[in-house]
Order: sequence, then structure tokens, then C-alpha cells
Amino acid sequence: MAHRVTLIPGDGTGPELTEATRRVLEATGVEFDWDVQHAGTDVMDQYGGNPLPDQVLDAIRENGVAIKGPITTPVGGGFRSVNVALRKGLDLYAQVRPCKSYPGVRSRYEDVDLVIVREATEDLYAGIEYEVGSEEATELTEWIRARGGVLRDGAGISIKPISVEGTRRIIEFAFDYARRLGRGKVTTVHKANIMKFTDGLWLQISREVAEQNSDIEFEDRIVDNLCMQLVQRPEEYDVLVLPNLYGDIVSDLAAGLIGGLGLAPGGNLGTEAAVFEPTHGSAPKYAGQNKVNPMAMMLSGMLMLRHLEEGDAADRLEGAIAEVIAEGKSVTYDMKPSRADPSAVGTSGVADAIIEKLGVRVP
Repeated sequence: MAHRVTLIPGDGTGPELTEATRRVLEATGVEFDWDVQHAGTDVMDQYGGNPLPDQVLDAIRENGVAIKGPITTPVGGGFRSVNVALRKGLDLYAQVRPCKSYPGVRSRYEDVDLVIVREATEDLYAGIEYEVGSEEATELTEWIRARGGVLRDGAGISIKPISVEGTRRIIEFAFDYARRLGRGKVTTVHKANIMKFTDGLWLQISREVAEQNSDIEFEDRIVDNLCMQLVQRPEEYDVLVLPNLYGDIVSDLAAGLIGGLGLAPGGNLGTEAAVFEPTHGSAPKYAGQNKVNPMAMMLSGMLMLRHLEEGDAADRLEGAIAEVIAEGKSVTYDMKPSRADPSAVGTSGVADAIIEKLGVRVP
């Protein structure tokens, strides 16, 4: 029986990456019934400036699973991130970002195998912000000062909510995920030495949950110390669970250990739906050039296969990707020793090579 999956091409280079990923997923032999939905800058005019039409959320709720290409997020203005809106609208509270070394990738490190588990609905990314000079910011500034707080005039204000419920469910998810994957240690990451009532709560709940999961080793790290240790000795870490902002930053750091965001997949999971996507951006300047590396999105497809309990297909797809990387011939410019290497292939060429590794002849 075919899996009904929502397919969101995205914008920028998203449609090219999505097409390449669709091809390799189908080459595994798993049957899909694709429900194509559109979101991002390309549909804003059609939907009154809304980059995330309601029917996209409805389709994901109905199908339960989606895979999406990257979608552009404006810097410093414009609409909020579609990715954040998806996570909030579908309560996709757990973001999983594996960072794994593959032989043949240019990197200073070998044998890195980390899983970043990022809480995705709270913290500073919850979107509770008040613009400098606004009535709300002024009122909140006065309220804080009246209670002994120090806040300068002319400040934009963001609120950082960390709740008992939100923390408990992501820590429990991290332990359950580690157990399912046969991993032995969970490290919770925080800044509780400074932020006593938010990160302090995160650490408290982490310890409580760890006591109920004593079959898995547990430790905690302050986030800045963790970053230093990841660069020095990443082999000491296994599953890292972090609040939203730290998770975003540390997952990019971990991606740097394995060769970059071009090899960093991601999955967003909740109780009713899951959305899989690469962790990199849409790179609109390369749109339509058949140039960018599709492997992060293909590896996101591999994570989706595991979620759909198609473990054999997931293993074969990851193996095919690893073979292409190790050979080093049919890879994009960013994976060549020189970015000007004329032997680099395009997005579709990578897909062709992986499909052939899967035993399917490309016409």
C-alpha cells in the first residue's frame, strides 16, 4: 500500500532539491502517493501575502507525514519563518537533526555520530516579541522597572518561555529516541548558571526525567562549554537535547563537524504529524541552476523512511548516498576538493548516481 505523503517543493532551490529527492525515494521501491502542496514566497501573492496557506497545514494533518524543500525566511523584516509557523501550527515540538560523518567528505573530523534533539515550540523562538518604541514595549518596560528590573529605554523585547510540560515532553522524547536507536547517552544542554528560572527549570526537569530512564546514561552541560568540547572531542557525545535557540546554533556547529549543512538532515515530530526537511536555507541565488547539493534533503527522506517503518529502504538509501560520497565523482561542487572542479555534477546528476547505486537504471 502506498504511503500518502504531503510533498512541499518550497521556493528558491527547493523545487530542484525536492524533485531529486522524490526520484531517489521512489527508486528505493517504496510506493508513495504524493500530495503536492505549495508554500513560500512563490505563493504569497496568490494567498494575500500568506506564505503558508491553511490548506497546507490541513493536508499535513490529514496525511500525518510531509517532506518539504527549503523555504526562504526574510532577515530583519517581512513574514515570520514558515518553518516556525509549521512547527507551531502542528505542534511539532521535537526537531531531530542527526550529524554523521561519511567517508569521502572533506572535514577536520572523522567518525562523528551525533543526534541533536531540539525543542521547537518554546524559548526565544516562541515569537513573543515587542518592537522598540511600541506601546506594548513601553508598557512592559515600565512594568519591569516598577518591580526592580533594569531595562534601558529604546529596547526591543523578546520573552523566553520554558514550561514544565514543554520541557518534560522533549526530554522524554530524547530518552525514547535514544533507546529506539540503541544509543547509550543523553546530554541535556542549558545555561542554568545564569538563567535560573528558565534554563534552571529545564535542568531540573531533565534530571527528574533522567531518574525515570536510568538504563541510559545522563549528563548535563552548560551550552558554551559544550560548544568548546564538541570542537575538541565530539566523540564523547551521543544524543544532545537542547532548548530551541541553543538547538538551532549547536546543530549548525555539529553540521560543521561533518562537512557542512549540505549533509545535515532534519525531522520535525509531534504527536499527530511529522515534517522532514533539510536544515539549510533555500539559497535563492542558485535557483534554477541545477547546482546545489541535494544530499541533506535526501537524507531527510531517509529519516522519513525510518519514520514510515521502511527500515530496509532507509538503510539502502543511506548506503547508496554513502557510496556516491566515498567515490567522489558524482557530487556537487561543494563536495569537490576545489569548488571550481569542472567534474562536479548538478543536483539532478547526484540523484542519477544514487538511483543507479539503488539498482535502478536511469534513462
